[in-house]
This record gives sequence, structure tokens and C-alpha cells, in this order.
Amino acid sequence: MIEARQLARRFGKVQAVREVSFTAQDGRITGLLGPNGAGKSTTLRMLCTVLRPDSGAALIDGADVAADPLAARRRIGVLSHASGLYPHLTARENILYFGELHGIPRAERERRADELISLLDLGDCADRHAKGFSQGQRLKTALARSLVHAPRNVVLDEPTNGLDVMAVRGLRALLRRLRENGCCVLFSSHVMQEVAALCDEVVVIARGTVVATGTPEALRAQSGEDALEDAFVRLIGSGEGLG
Repeated sequence: MIEARQLARRFGKVQAVREVSFTAQDGRITGLLGPNGAGKSTTLRMLCTVLRPDSGAALIDGADVAADPLAARRRIGVLSHASGLYPHLTARENILYFGELHGIPRAERERRADELISLLDLGDCADRHAKGFSQGQRLKTALARSLVHAPRNVVLDEPTNGLDVMAVRGLRALLRRLRENGCCVLFSSHVMQEVAALCDEVVVIARGTVVATGTPEALRAQSGEDALEDAFVRLIGSGEGLG
């Protein structure tokens, strides 16, 4: 379970996030939905221990990201907007290296790498250098790397950006499988189709704060709109769009 409790973060004079609170439950896919600049990525970076909150708390299965960041990192797998693969390592070597960083014994990390390569259909590029990978291959390798330690919580920042239709379908299938296995999945997006297709719960954020939470059906009912996109526009107010 991932919890945000009144998280706040300022960059100079800009209050990027102000008192953001929500809970992403185990066995559910939670979407963080908002226009560009709403504070989604900043919120995720605080949850993933990359940024320290100015105030409030973020917890990963009860581990406070500020007080005990190492414990929080052991409980979470993160796919950032920039995959950051090592270009002169193969997909398999990228995965194995992160397994080593997590302290996983050699035989176990080799087994995990084989499992993830099969699960994510990486067989055709598993032993090729990452430098020439397509966007889809980069994303799948980065996702495998983030899952090598079998975390119970997975965070993804706009994971479908730049993917073709087949890669998006594959990612959806994987996220649903993680949910079926009881994992907590949290991802940010401004793509309404992805949120509608995947999410059990939606957290709508605008101007650095949470403006609505609930299932897609509940948000449509709350806004009085039939379509999720129309509900989103009404909920964020002030004429903001997806951007």
C-alpha cells in the first residue's frame, strides 16, 4: 500500500504540490490523473524517495520515505518517465545489474531475469545492447529492471508515452497481472483512455492539490457527466485541459 499524507513541495517561489493526500491500495490499480504541470510527477518523485517532501509524509507499506528511504525502496519498483538504461549493456545485463544492486544472490537474480524476459516478451532483444532499442523495448527492459526484486508496490510515471499500440496492450496486460497478484500499482497519466481502461481508483490532481478521488464511475456521477473526459474537465475547473 502507498500512502500520501498532506505532501507538499516547493521549488523556489513555485508551490508544485500542496497537501496532497490519497491511498493506493493493494490489489488495485490507482491512476494519478491531471493536466501537465498539475504536480503528478513531483508527487510520484516524493513517493519514490527521489525528492524529500517539505512537509507531510509518504509511506510504502508503512515505511516512511523520508525517515527510512532504504526500507521504502526495497518495497517499491519504479518506472520513471526517462528509462535511463545503460546503453552498452544488454537487456539481460541491465536487469541482472539491478538485481545485484538489490543484493539478490546470483542464482536468484538470473532466475528472475529469465522470468521477466519471458513475461515481458523480451526474448528477441534480451542479449542485444540497449543502445539500439525501440521505445517499446526500452520501456519493457526498464520495467523488468524495476521488478527484479519482486516489489509489492509498483509506480509508473506516464508509462505509455511513445509506445505503439501493441506495446501499450502488452503493458496493460502486465499491470492487470500485477493487480491479480495482489500488488499495489500506481501510475500517472494525462491519457484518458489509459485511465478508463486500467484504473480501479482515480486521484484527480490540479494546481498541486487533489480535487477528486474515486472510481471512474463515481467521478462521472460526481461531476454529472457521462464521459470520463468531460468529468475530468469539470472536476479540475478553471478551464484547464489535458495539455
